Amino acid sequence: MGIGLPLSPEPPGTQGSSPNLTKILEHSLRPFRGRRTPYPFPKNTMNSQDIRQSFLDYFERHGHRPTASAPLVPHGDATLLFVNAGMVPFKDYFLGAAAPPAPRAVSVQKCLRVSGKHNDLENVGPSPRHHTFFEMLGNFSFGGYFKEEAIRRAWELVTEVWELPAEHLFASVFHEDDEAFDLWKKLSTLPEGRIQRCGAKDNFWSMGETGPCGPSSEIFVDLTPDLPLVDWEEGDASGRYLEIWNLVFMQFDRDASGALNPLPSPSVDTGAGLERVTSVLAGVSSNYDTDLFQPILRAAATLAGTEYRSETEDGVSLRVIADHLRAVTFLLADGVIPSNEGRGYVLRRVLRRALRHGLRLGFEEPFLHRLVPVLGEVMGKAYPELGATEEASVGTVQAEEGKFLSTLASGARQVQDEIETAKQEGRSELAGPQVFRLYDTHGLPIEVLREIAEEERMALDEAGFENELQQQRARSRQSSGGGQQRLARLRQVLAEGGEEEETEFIGYRQLELAGVPVEKTLVLEGDAVSFGPIATGQRGVLVVDRTPFYAESGGQVGDRGRIAWPEGSASVTDTQKDRDRILHYVEVEEGTLEPGVAVDLQVSPEHRLPTQRNHTATHLLHAALREELGDGVRQAGSLVAPDRLRFDFTHGRPLSGEEKDRIAGRVNDKILEAQEAVIVGNRDFDEAVAAGAMALFGEKYGDRVRTVEIPGFSLELCGGCHVGNTGEIGPFVLTSERGTASGVRRIEAVTGRDALDLLRGRDRQLAAAEAFLGVSGERVADEIGQLKARLKASADEMAKLRMEMLAGPAEDDGAREVAGLQVLTKEVPPAPANELRNMADTLRGKIGSGVVVLGTRQDGKVTLIVAVTPDLTDRVAAGALVRRLAPMVGGGGGGRPDFAQAGGKEPEKLDALLAAAPDAVREELGD
Repeated sequence: MGIGLPLSPEPPGTQGSSPNLTKILEHSLRPFRGRRTPYPFPKNTMNSQDIRQSFLDYFERHGHRPTASAPLVPHGDATLLFVNAGMVPFKDYFLGAAAPPAPRAVSVQKCLRVSGKHNDLENVGPSPRHHTFFEMLGNFSFGGYFKEEAIRRAWELVTEVWELPAEHLFASVFHEDDEAFDLWKKLSTLPEGRIQRCGAKDNFWSMGETGPCGPSSEIFVDLTPDLPLVDWEEGDASGRYLEIWNLVFMQFDRDASGALNPLPSPSVDTGAGLERVTSVLAGVSSNYDTDLFQPILRAAATLAGTEYRSETEDGVSLRVIADHLRAVTFLLADGVIPSNEGRGYVLRRVLRRALRHGLRLGFEEPFLHRLVPVLGEVMGKAYPELGATEEASVGTVQAEEGKFLSTLASGARQVQDEIETAKQEGRSELAGPQVFRLYDTHGLPIEVLREIAEEERMALDEAGFENELQQQRARSRQSSGGGQQRLARLRQVLAEGGEEEETEFIGYRQLELAGVPVEKTLVLEGDAVSFGPIATGQRGVLVVDRTPFYAESGGQVGDRGRIAWPEGSASVTDTQKDRDRILHYVEVEEGTLEPGVAVDLQVSPEHRLPTQRNHTATHLLHAALREELGDGVRQAGSLVAPDRLRFDFTHGRPLSGEEKDRIAGRVNDKILEAQEAVIVGNRDFDEAVAAGAMALFGEKYGDRVRTVEIPGFSLELCGGCHVGNTGEIGPFVLTSERGTASGVRRIEAVTGRDALDLLRGRDRQLAAAEAFLGVSGERVADEIGQLKARLKASADEMAKLRMEMLAGPAEDDGAREVAGLQVLTKEVPPAPANELRNMADTLRGKIGSGVVVLGTRQDGKVTLIVAVTPDLTDRVAAGALVRRLAPMVGGGGGGRPDFAQAGGKEPEKLDALLAAAPDAVREELGD
């Protein structure tokens, strides 16, 4: 059934009123009852929120610094698409690339695994434990404690806080790690038989082929302790012995030869999936049977007019929807928007997979957006960003749903055209490249393509499709991997150069700096990166300890400028940031640039000053949008460049002309007020947010932040460069407003001299139009509109006359009565396919009730059109008739009951076909 039909908020089979979200939420959030407890937990009544908080509280009591979850989009690490493990936000600490704020940390980290090596997407739904989005509980030591305390804490938490019976637990260790084996015997009550030695595949972790690595130890629970014990391999392989916690001991540094060198400061990285732990403590056999998923599953089932049963196909689809809803909503909350590339493509792919499973459940209209508030009720307490972005997320999901359904409709027409073309060419199969194009370009799922093809008695070359799909995936990996590999190579080379330097940025109000010693230079030759002097004509990267050059960040482009020294000069083409180090990309024009040389740094004011104007204008625009459109507006991306600004924001519809005028006017009013920009460079994060500072979800902030305020109007957390007074911005002109993704709009604008140049250009264009049309400026738009209307009317009239001339009167020839029906057959001159269809419609209207058969010859081929009036389609189907006629001209075709099209390769037989058409109609009638 479709979601638009009346639904009961009560369980299927009960009576209830028409659905509304409040009742659905009430029904969905009832406490989950009927859990199975294969082993006794007499005191354990923890839900997921209790488990999450108990983990944080336990490790905070033992000296760990609580760390909020980082966004799903990793910052400062282009080698990852998403955060896929709890340790990712701490990677720099483990690598020694940055100093940790504390030697111990504890976190509950949002994670996503939908791409690359860690891709669980296809397992989600059938599997009771695979997820795209999940939460990872983790405690970490950066050179502080090691194996003994890690094992002690894990055992104490699991057995005393979470109260898992010790007799139902196992531990595994790396088979060479005698220390860990002995510690488990010492610190736990596990007998030796429950401490398993395993190989490197299971119990040795490494970050890559080289670098930090070490043995690991895992905690397993016996899910059915009431059954006789089985050996370790059988219990592990069957899932009876379930891993609930992994302790990684970073003990070595593996070099290129494979040798393991002890790390000077061994570290600990642990991870426990919240979903898995919750299912174990609840005594249920599936993660989906916990309070993390049950409210969503019940809400989705209620909307679909069904009931969640795990063992059915509908149950699989409901699990996909529940899981993917979490992934989609958290990605949106962290600033990712649907698109056709990168992270946005992954979001769209996950969302559409959920929608396809909705189609299987009978949903015919958008439904997923109605479940977003349910997720907020389930997880909003732990993740406030869900509530803060709920309105925008609902709008984006709803718009994306509508777009997908529209894509299915338009894509189905494309399939029909491809099938008709194939039949005209005498083919009975759609080739692999055709199928892939329909899948990739038009967004049609392969199962939908298969259904349409089967209805039209057409096969799909699925082997060819799969080959095209694999090639596209390979191209995608190669395209995305190239930049990541180059960045990784640059980082690797810099790390090999010794201790990482921190670059001090002093360029907020200073564009020049003299006598700065060069610390490092790297030469760039294609994809190769190496230390060395940068000679005349070469490109490279320069590192200094202080700079006025702003590195690209927060949407603001990197500075450009010049570097000079007594023996040479270079241009700075870009400025980027790697962690706390600022990288100057240079092209040496004269001399040689190398470490030890004292250089003068000069930022181009022609590049920086207009960039500052556009950055402050962006803040004003953001505030004006929220003032005009409401607090549901949030930033979804930005670009601040010297020649323009671009601002993406969440909103479900285009802005009206009046809204755009008011928004631009509000920005210009603030510019004319010439207000001072109040910038505070070292402010407590919590204090700034409490004061009303806009913190962008998906951005990573430290404990100390920088705020930029236009008093009484705008207050944002921002590390970018700004004007000192809004009057410096000059005129603000909004140049365009359009949609870029579902529920996301984009405004582009210019300021300062670029705005003045644009306005002067528009004045010149208006003056030219006035002279050409001979009217005053205020009448130009009306005059152009009238001219366009007259031109369109003339074009429509000419098309109508052409069609009538080609078709001629219905009574001219070919019309005869067959079994009481009018059958009109006619050969017409060659014409485009759309004109032939219009011609058939016109003649069908003239005969009133009957069948029209048109044929045309061109370039050695035949095109055949059959149209049946609506009152006769239950007696004569156009598709069936065209399939009967097309073989007479060496072709094939098909179509709907009221309209069909075919092609053939024997135009010389068209006359015979038209002559035989009345008898074919009689045979279809059964006379």
